Amino acid sequence: MANSRITPNALSHKLKLHQLQIFERVLARRSLSRAASELHLTQPTVTRAIHDLEAFFGATLFERSNRGVAPTELALVLGRRVHAMMAEIRYMADDIDAVLGGASGHVVVGTLIAASAKLLPEAIARLMTEHPGIQVTVREGPTAQLLPALATGDLDIVVGRLPGADMASISGVAVDHHRLYREALCLVAGARHPLAHAREVALADLAGCIWILPAPASPLRASIERTFFDAGLRLPARQLESLSLLTNIGVLMHSDALALIPYDAAAQFLSMGLLVRLPTDVFGAFGDVGYSVRADRPLTPACLRLVDYLTQIAAQRAPALPGMAVDGDG
Repeated sequence: MANSRITPNALSHKLKLHQLQIFERVLARRSLSRAASELHLTQPTVTRAIHDLEAFFGATLFERSNRGVAPTELALVLGRRVHAMMAEIRYMADDIDAVLGGASGHVVVGTLIAASAKLLPEAIARLMTEHPGIQVTVREGPTAQLLPALATGDLDIVVGRLPGADMASISGVAVDHHRLYREALCLVAGARHPLAHAREVALADLAGCIWILPAPASPLRASIERTFFDAGLRLPARQLESLSLLTNIGVLMHSDALALIPYDAAAQFLSMGLLVRLPTDVFGAFGDVGYSVRADRPLTPACLRLVDYLTQIAAQRAPALPGMAVDGDG
């Protein structure tokens, strides 16, 4: 095909679905051997599929080296389209299963720290208990990674702190954000922290501590920085950037570190006495928690069931802090 125009007819007749599945895994893993392992195929089978694709296009898809493979420009262009095709095939399988009467399917969820401690685990537990045929995959990460993955079809839904109104479109794909409730922030420390029993703390008292911070591009990070700057203070010099809740809890318990985290993420550890909440509200509220989905694609039956449980749990949610009303719109 090197000197011929690639036509839809040629693609539909010559390309095979299993070739594209193999290509997608090689592109994602940058390795023929890792792709073979994940697909439960031999490496020669994977190599042959890539060679067949390259012969069809008359061009190289991957540059080989002893460190793996690197995609060419053609592979990156093809990869964007194949990615979307694989997502559509998964949606088609779920829709067919639903029509044939099975409470089955596969929902891929992206989650942020605001939902990963309580809201999402409870919803998944109910979903898999009451619909054992449904498979769930959870991927954790920052908004900057999860929303583009939602746009490409890698994720069905993102659950956590909702982004601003400027994020109604991601990579040219319209995204709907559904608010479930407003979440409070807690400034927390380990139970043995020098400030653990303080009746009040000033912002200046906190500047010398280790601070566990979210990613620089996150709205919470921007809010923390603005709070210090508005008070005429520099951001604390001793910093740890981490999105891992368990790692953060461990660091808090074994150092004089501080962290601002959503109340739901802190509640269990506060009740167990592993963490204490420091008496300050200078950092304001965390923001709205809910879920985001693509506006141009109906939810699969499995994803709709998950949304039902998310909504139910949010409606049953108690106020986050004593004396503070936390509203939700179901």
